[in-house]
Amino acid sequence: MISLKNIQKAYYDSDPPTIALNNISFEIRQGEFVAIIGPSGSGKSTLLHILSFMDRPTSGVYTFFGKKMHDLSDAELAYIRNKEMGFVFQSFNLLGHASVYDNVEIPLLYSDVNIKDRKKLIEDAVKAVGLADKINVEAGKLSGGQKQRVAIARALVNDPQVIFADEPTGNLDSQSGAQVIKILEDLHAAGHTIILVTHETYTAQFANRTITIKDGGVESDKEIVKNQHHKFFK
Repeated sequence: MISLKNIQKAYYDSDPPTIALNNISFEIRQGEFVAIIGPSGSGKSTLLHILSFMDRPTSGVYTFFGKKMHDLSDAELAYIRNKEMGFVFQSFNLLGHASVYDNVEIPLLYSDVNIKDRKKLIEDAVKAVGLADKINVEAGKLSGGQKQRVAIARALVNDPQVIFADEPTGNLDSQSGAQVIKILEDLHAAGHTIILVTHETYTAQFANRTITIKDGGVESDKEIVKNQHHKFFK
């Protein structure tokens, strides 16, 4: 599904240039649950921006479902990002005075889904994260864990091929974090590809594979044995 070959990202606002990513190469298969892990400043956020079409590499080849990123216009990248990618952020990025329903609807406003079908898609997404009883509540009145679940509902309402979760438990207590991770596991079990970006090693253990980033390069790429899962939040 995703192929990166010799990806480099340099910023030329200093002399010498800052190399954020240096010769990154790996593939992600459809249906995987991958954690990209590394400390602050390692390059993982830059990598996320490239993987999610929010930025372009300086050099190298990024292929998404057979389409090379450098062959696509910004408008085409934006269309694919909205249709095939869902996003969950540490800071939730919700409209506080808007209802849960209205927040989850946002990706559909930029899609070709007709108005008649939107209501069911939104209701199904909200139900999937266990918030059907909160659908008309203002997002700003929810707890942190509930806000993150709304963000997940918004991410999956378009039924994307891949969901990017950027430090999704970073602002949550352990119980709320466990609920969020359980939802991501359920989405993975339902066939979604999950790419989790985190500095928390215990959160990364819930993935099937970890890619560790250090100093802008891949330090390790390992499959994870799943039989020890869930102990981290107990």
